[in-house]
Amino acid sequence: MSRSKLAALVAPLTAVALALSACGSGDSGGGGGVQAGDQATQGSWDINEVDVSKLKEGGELKWPLDSLPDNWNYNQLDGTLQDGDYIISAILPKLFKADKAGKVVINKDYLESAELTSTGPQVVTYKINPKAKWSDGTPFTWEDFDAQFKALNGTNTEFSVSGTTGYEDVEKVEKGASDQDVKVTFKRNFGEWTNLFTPLYPKSLNATPAEFNTGWQTAPKATAGPFKIGTIDPTAKLVTVVRDDAWWGDKPKLDKITYRVVERAALADSMTSGAIDWYTIGSSVDLYQRGKAIQGAVIRQGPGKAYSHLTFNGAPTSILSDPKLRIAVMKGLDPATYAKGILGPIVSDPKPLGNHFFLQGTGNYADNSAPVKADKEAAKTELDGLGWKLDGEFRKKDGKQLDIRLVSTAANPISEQISKLTQAQLKEIGINVVIDAQPSSVFFKDFVNTGNFDMVGFQWSQTPWPISSSKGIYYLDEKNVNQNYGRIGSEEINKKLDEANQELDEAKRVALTQDADKLIWAEGHHLPLYQTPAARTVRATLANFGSFGVADPDYTKIGFTG
Repeated sequence: MSRSKLAALVAPLTAVALALSACGSGDSGGGGGVQAGDQATQGSWDINEVDVSKLKEGGELKWPLDSLPDNWNYNQLDGTLQDGDYIISAILPKLFKADKAGKVVINKDYLESAELTSTGPQVVTYKINPKAKWSDGTPFTWEDFDAQFKALNGTNTEFSVSGTTGYEDVEKVEKGASDQDVKVTFKRNFGEWTNLFTPLYPKSLNATPAEFNTGWQTAPKATAGPFKIGTIDPTAKLVTVVRDDAWWGDKPKLDKITYRVVERAALADSMTSGAIDWYTIGSSVDLYQRGKAIQGAVIRQGPGKAYSHLTFNGAPTSILSDPKLRIAVMKGLDPATYAKGILGPIVSDPKPLGNHFFLQGTGNYADNSAPVKADKEAAKTELDGLGWKLDGEFRKKDGKQLDIRLVSTAANPISEQISKLTQAQLKEIGINVVIDAQPSSVFFKDFVNTGNFDMVGFQWSQTPWPISSSKGIYYLDEKNVNQNYGRIGSEEINKKLDEANQELDEAKRVALTQDADKLIWAEGHHLPLYQTPAARTVRATLANFGSFGVADPDYTKIGFTG
């Protein structure tokens, strides 16, 4: 089961759904800035690609984070964050990964094969690499797959999962000819089946709801990657991972990676001082300009996978529970204003994003945003029709003022800019936006995940499975919030998402997803604003690292040239 990763709306807006806007390629910070997402072509990267034999042996990569993981179980509701995934990818099994062209390929370190062996019913068979072992010495077996399926299929709601997509379509997981042969039989087709069992966890994590929900809250209890946990220091806000001598794959070039929480405003200074070796620029003009001036650093650019947005709260207790009111509010907000106001200084001709599933620069992109097209006069008329009449500076209904609480991340320049642009635009149509800035350490856990907002801004970072990984965001399930933090949806949307996910033919699956996207826009679910640039300021001597575009990084190949 996979789902989209999310990140706080911070200066560079880190990947958590479509790495916010693609960038033009280039090895240095000079030149004409960053290209807009729809001007870029998916399938390129800028990582200073160097043969590993030419890299320095050892060394430490110093990696900035916005926050430490709230849970090391990525499948648990609090664990699905980009920062956590950065670390998990170095220490836990990803059975499939995306190459530089965005194609999903099998990870031979963990699987010898994975094949669709039947379509009626759908059956997928996996052959586990016999060398694959957990850090306690236990071999990978079919039971790891079975336990993960049972925890994530939604039948036991005591498991606080971030999504059930794909697993809910599985009928059973069985042992094949040996413990390393896995047979997965589906009761309903699931098109993006390579999205399942990655990351894979040991069966012990999924044994009980208590272990699943809190057992890995403070630290992972097992690993199986090129690196293992060295230290976790919540007080100093840092995590180190070191080479795992028991790793059976290619030996990493780095000795260790140090992940350290660094405030966005301090990123450039931290890199100048040597405290970190790279940072994401995203939509920050300041970080872009300062990155060009850092001695020994370059700006690496490639297509991105994330976008910033505003999520609306449609729960019955929220002032925005009425979809007609949400649509009117959306019409009072012009995504082009955000794109130009924030990206204008660093992106040539930035465009707003008009699709919840497919990114600009991809072959499947289509602008389906017509139902909420920016139109302030139409917004005013619709608000009047809903009984929200202008009374002085703001609108009121039955004596209640139309106040909308926008939760954002504190000490975050981009979040602040988006909040102020939202406040200013909605004031023009008589809506009072109350900005509630919260520390990044509690932003998701106490506000986003719990639905404690009227509107909230952060980022979605898309995976190589744009349809199935996004289902949990838009599917309305009374038993499980998944990642539908605004509790918005309909039976019609659910049905269309089910049809798309069950379709094995890719062209038909894309067409069904476009239909679902149009319904989601009409429901006023959330408002995509823009893809953020995927440019990163990187130490010039750092190789096989930078802007990965649509690819997954290979942690064994990252290293230094000198």
